[in-house]
Amino acid sequence: MSEVSLLKQLARSLMTGQLIAASDPHRLHWHLAPPVGLLNDPNGFIEAHGRYHLFYQWNPLACRHGAKWWGHWSSADLVHWCHEPVALLPTEEYEINGCYSGSAVLNDGKITLIYTGNVKYADGSRTAYQCLASESSDGSYQKLGPVISLPEGYTGHVRDPKVWQHDVLWYMVLAAQSPEIKGKVLFYRSEDLQQWQLLGEIAGTHLNGLKEFGYMWECPDLFHLDGQDVLLCCPQGLAAEKYHYLNLYQCGYFVGALDYQQAKFPHGQFHELDLGFEFYAPQTTETADGRRLMFGWLGLPDDNELAQPTVKYGWVNSMTCPRELSLRNGILYQQPVKELQQLRQGNGSQWQGTAAEAPAMAAVSAELLIGVNGPFTLSLRDNATLDWNGECLTLTRHNWRTQEAESRYWFGTLQSLQLLLDSSSLELFINDGEACMTARYFPDPAKQNLHWQGHGQLSIHHWLLSSCVIE
Repeated sequence: MSEVSLLKQLARSLMTGQLIAASDPHRLHWHLAPPVGLLNDPNGFIEAHGRYHLFYQWNPLACRHGAKWWGHWSSADLVHWCHEPVALLPTEEYEINGCYSGSAVLNDGKITLIYTGNVKYADGSRTAYQCLASESSDGSYQKLGPVISLPEGYTGHVRDPKVWQHDVLWYMVLAAQSPEIKGKVLFYRSEDLQQWQLLGEIAGTHLNGLKEFGYMWECPDLFHLDGQDVLLCCPQGLAAEKYHYLNLYQCGYFVGALDYQQAKFPHGQFHELDLGFEFYAPQTTETADGRRLMFGWLGLPDDNELAQPTVKYGWVNSMTCPRELSLRNGILYQQPVKELQQLRQGNGSQWQGTAAEAPAMAAVSAELLIGVNGPFTLSLRDNATLDWNGECLTLTRHNWRTQEAESRYWFGTLQSLQLLLDSSSLELFINDGEACMTARYFPDPAKQNLHWQGHGQLSIHHWLLSSCVIE
């Protein structure tokens, strides 16, 4: 379909759908969400020209997965965002079934996008091209076409390039699947972003001491942090265990040491990046002040996704809050970026005492810092609960498709919690970010408070959070 035809459909979708989406009582107040349609992976997260740029997988024409576009926001402070022109539309033969996920780099002063062109055939087979697009002066992106075709020896499931520069050369990690249907991460090198050399496989099933570990590793991201190298990835096909790997698809990380010359990445064990229900396809960037920041998709493909009640209002899914990463004793810590404190209204309110005596608190759009000494149960708008029994922290919610209770778990020594709440999401940071639990939930809009039980001693700092207007 031509770009003009697609843009005409986009105009109709926005004109008819934005007011409907805005009327949804579960519409998020301060998280980034699509104006209409379906959002999934964060793409091209970068700081350039004094602004943060976040691109995203988007189907603006329906609440379903299909031929994805790249939407685009920008911000000076990670809090106040502006809509930018749509960056990529699937109009060329090499991307006709979607401009799939990728990344962005600053090259010769211009933002350059590296993304997967997805092509599916009538017989059910598929292929993929890794493509470039370069920033124009008017904010649009000029497609430069494919630079990597499907590598020999892999299925058509090759996608999600993440590119960075090291010692004047460009490097890429790329998700791939072997003919034996095993997930792999490929490693490439280039002098000019145009000509790429495949150096080999650096991670995946049957590599670096791993046994069976999934049939596809999506959205790899490799970066240097606090003296070590970290690989983020999303393995699909891990068997569920009693307390781990409980989502349909997993998201996690390995800590190791990347050998650029030998194209090797010896690493340690796999850690889940988030222990909640919805967290997938994260992407990071390094900022001008040296921080490593990350957005994730506050969603999960396939699993109950399109049963969300927001679908009837014409939109689905959102981004997580932006998070700052640090590495401590081999554990990747995540904390909400400091800029989000701008959303706090005033000085908030403080309380301390026995959990059962704590007052009800507003929970639609709020932040809580909680010091913990002893067991407690926190009810979130009668739709989700957080329970600490002294050994296990359990997050339970009502499944919005089946209405059955479902739970996720963390074990450790609990000292503090930071809880960020929006109208239909929660993000929980345990012990200053040692672990996280992220989830969507859909309470009755009339239920607006949280309630406490238990004999543990708590200290609570509570703020209401302002809405974030996207201009």
